[in-house]
Amino acid sequence: MLQFAELTGDKGNHHMEPGENGRLMVHGLLTASIGTKIGGDLNYIAREMVSEFVRPVFAGDIIICEVILSQVEQQKEYKKVEIKSIYRNQNGKEVLIGSSKGIIRD
Repeated sequence: MLQFAELTGDKGNHHMEPGENGRLMVHGLLTASIGTKIGGDLNYIAREMVSEFVRPVFAGDIIICEVILSQVEQQKEYKKVEIKSIYRNQNGKEVLIGSSKGIIRD
């Protein structure tokens, strides 16, 4: 997490100093990047991404990302797709809701 702060330059106090719970808050974009593993497995090329950060994620949380292909439209050499994603913490609470549009080449 601290390496992400170095890489991005986002060193807001909430990411660098433990909060009331004694843990650091995870960068929202670091949480959102969990879905990129799934996108990479599908050879997905995103063209648009929207994220709603519902609640904070803290160091030590376990995050599960559920991805739903909500629309698939076959084109000549690729599939045009729309994706919905829901990220939940270890308590089953939503922490991030996302959507994305892009392509998967044939």
